[in-house]
Amino acid sequence: MRAINALIACIFAIFLTGCSGRTAPAPVTLLNSQTEYSEKGSDSKTYLVKKGDTLFAIAWFTGNDYRDLAKYNSLSAPYDIYPGQTLRLYPQPVTALTGNTSKQKVQEKTGTTRNIYDKRSVDRNKPQAYSRREINVNNQEVISVKPLTKSARDSARRDFPERVSKWVWPSSGNIALTFSNAESGNKGLDFSAQRGAPVLAAAEGKVVYAGSALRGYGNLVIIKHTDALLSAYAHNDKLLVEEQQWVAAGQQIATTGDSGTDSVKLHFEVRYRGKSLDPQRYLPKR
Repeated sequence: MRAINALIACIFAIFLTGCSGRTAPAPVTLLNSQTEYSEKGSDSKTYLVKKGDTLFAIAWFTGNDYRDLAKYNSLSAPYDIYPGQTLRLYPQPVTALTGNTSKQKVQEKTGTTRNIYDKRSVDRNKPQAYSRREINVNNQEVISVKPLTKSARDSARRDFPERVSKWVWPSSGNIALTFSNAESGNKGLDFSAQRGAPVLAAAEGKVVYAGSALRGYGNLVIIKHTDALLSAYAHNDKLLVEEQQWVAAGQQIATTGDSGTDSVKLHFEVRYRGKSLDPQRYLPKR
């Protein structure tokens, strides 16, 4: 009898464990914490241009600022690219010269053994009062100093944080369409709203794109929050921010509209290294 009772108790315990496993909510790993985050996005160092690609689209889908891609690939406006072209997605690695190598080159050039690694060259990573310097490589002397503009100084003073500290909802409208991981699914959230309603920055960051050059997005704002995290706000009526402008979480950046689509709405996306994420995993509960 004792054996039967023990068996029944064991079965009952297993049943309870199984039920609790099914009813417990799935763990949510926030991008903020960056712990056990499995959705790494693309780590590719290059991108092969396909027919119909633009530099703006490639930057968005790979999680970059188009200006950075232009710099990495020595491109200038209007940023013409062609199918089959390989673009770098990261800066070219810089190989540091040793002091001996530097001395040898100077000696060959000038016939002297003057060490060019004086204080000015050793401290090359030290901030230079937010100015651009043009240097004569042969004698290592500054030949001109060009002050940066106020906006450039403000940008130079700020670095992207390691993680987002605060998220807010980009729209007060109802969610009309949710995120889908399907290949042809919705890659963000669609909000229904009245024309002209406020569109808010979902987190603090820098505006890296404001325009209408990305097909299918209409008037678009893209904000960079960390080195790898971007958010996008599409189909706007009016854009209220400019590229390179820093914005706060909750700051109005646009008004809702129907540009690039057939109804008034806000399409909102979050991407980590180019990978689409479900925004509801990070936005606070309403």
